[in-house]
Amino acid sequence: MAKQNCWEIKRCGREPNGAKVADLGVCPAATHQKASGIHGGKNGGRVCWVLAGTLCGGTVQGCFASKLANCAACEFYRQVKKEEGQALISPTELLQLLK
Repeated sequence: MAKQNCWEIKRCGREPNGAKVADLGVCPAATHQKASGIHGGKNGGRVCWVLAGTLCGGTVQGCFASKLANCAACEFYRQVKKEEGQALISPTELLQLLK
């Protein structure tokens, strides 16, 4: 079974051609190509917690440091963490990879 990306689980509508793009823009998680393949995701779809500008709780979020608490409580983040287990790349390492 293919691993799902954040926009598929959260149904935020911010993926390209999504229902909320006209209002909120395309999410960086859906377009961040450098993150493609990490944890089996498309673009940044499985590392959204380290990307600025994602939509969480109905609000566009800022940088990783400012959204860390929200992401730690997110059901999608917990799902990826469980699915990846020991292979989960730490946020610090992800930020270095995505520079």
